[in-house]
Amino acid sequence: DFRMNPRLLSNPPAFASQSAIRNPQSAMRWTLLLAFAFALGAIARAAPLTLDDAIRLALVNNQRVKVSAFDPDIARANLLAEYGRFDPALTFRRSYSENEFPVATSPLVTQLTQTDDYSLSLDGATPWGLTYSLGATANHERGTFNRFSDSFITFGGVSITQPLLRGFGFGASLAGVRVAKANRGISDWQHRQTVIDTVTSVILAYNNLVQARDNLRIARLSRELAAQLLSDNEKRNRIGSLSDADVIQARARVANREESILFAERSARDIENQLRLLIGETAFANTGAPIEISPLPPAAELPINPADDLKRAYDLRPDYQAARFGVAIQRANSALARNQLLPRLDLVGSYGYNGSDRDFAASRAQVRNEDNRAYSAGVVVRVPLAFAEGRGRARAARLSLRQTEADLSRIERDIAVAVSAAAGQIETTGQRVAATRSAYELAKQALDAEQKRFRAGTSTTFFVLQLQEQLSAVESGYYRALADQ
Repeated sequence: DFRMNPRLLSNPPAFASQSAIRNPQSAMRWTLLLAFAFALGAIARAAPLTLDDAIRLALVNNQRVKVSAFDPDIARANLLAEYGRFDPALTFRRSYSENEFPVATSPLVTQLTQTDDYSLSLDGATPWGLTYSLGATANHERGTFNRFSDSFITFGGVSITQPLLRGFGFGASLAGVRVAKANRGISDWQHRQTVIDTVTSVILAYNNLVQARDNLRIARLSRELAAQLLSDNEKRNRIGSLSDADVIQARARVANREESILFAERSARDIENQLRLLIGETAFANTGAPIEISPLPPAAELPINPADDLKRAYDLRPDYQAARFGVAIQRANSALARNQLLPRLDLVGSYGYNGSDRDFAASRAQVRNEDNRAYSAGVVVRVPLAFAEGRGRARAARLSLRQTEADLSRIERDIAVAVSAAAGQIETTGQRVAATRSAYELAKQALDAEQKRFRAGTSTTFFVLQLQEQLSAVESGYYRALADQ
């Protein structure tokens, strides 16, 4: 609790001090409790950050992952909206109209007709294109023609419209659903890609930070070697066994390595800030205590099986799977565009019962009792004269489909090349580690031998400094190979 609220450490509650005055045992307990809290805080601060910890923090706190996590939910909401197109809807209509028109036998006299229309229906659509309306209508008409007597005409039944060409079938009606499903799949794989990229970035930043701190350590060690050589040269110069030029050479190399340390410190701090950003921190100070990180364990041996690795890449690569969903979207769009090229031929019909009476209840009773049957059937034909719009959309959809299929083939080839290159990089990097380790050992031996010759007077400051530079470069290359591995 004290670690969760640091203010309690610096400002203990007032009741604690008052209790301590009244009870020495209470004071002892508070002292022990505060000491324990400080110890816990010190342990928490001293715990180094491991690579696994950095990955977990990034998955929870990284802003790119947080933003990307909304996309799958948005895609699912859009799919739900597409399914909602087939939800039935309850519709109520109410209208009033009034018409005046002259009487044919006496143009100066007009007739007045007043009409109230009511309807209540359940409307909807089906996945194969049928639209339906199930409900009832009532028409209340009166006017001068019947001396404003009530006249009710009612109807109850169902009416349908079934496309036979354009708009017919699941391909046309479910195109939006299929596209939304594919977009849902794309969003899932894109979010997975964001997670993969974030984890990869954390691993790279962590390794780069380890390498940058190794480079900083190597730069400081190189300066210490140059400083030790300068000290030895100054001593030998004072007794006349070494020239001033050797002292100047050593002093110039110490100054040069100071610059290398500054570059190495700046690089390590910048990479540390990159890691802080990835794991969700918001403070990126150029001063202060650096993040303490754990050393990386040796890289594990990775079995390489080209055929299995390529199959696994096709199964799990988000870019490839998203491209496959992109092809599915273009196929749905192309099928819809081809359907829209057809002329419209709709079958329309209705079936129900009529009622007519001066009393509304009596008119409804006629409908309920199915006294007066009413039905209709017919067709609606609509043929565009040029089909320019439909032909343009169909051609664009067809070309877009061919484009996405070609792009999918490109991605397949790119993945094959990338898997092969990764296998080669794994093998080459392992060889680099072995080669640079051997070169590092040999460089140390060469420097030790050259320093012995220099002390014996058979070598010069120039050769010692040159071998020191070679040792620093070889050691840096060794740690770079470890980081790459």
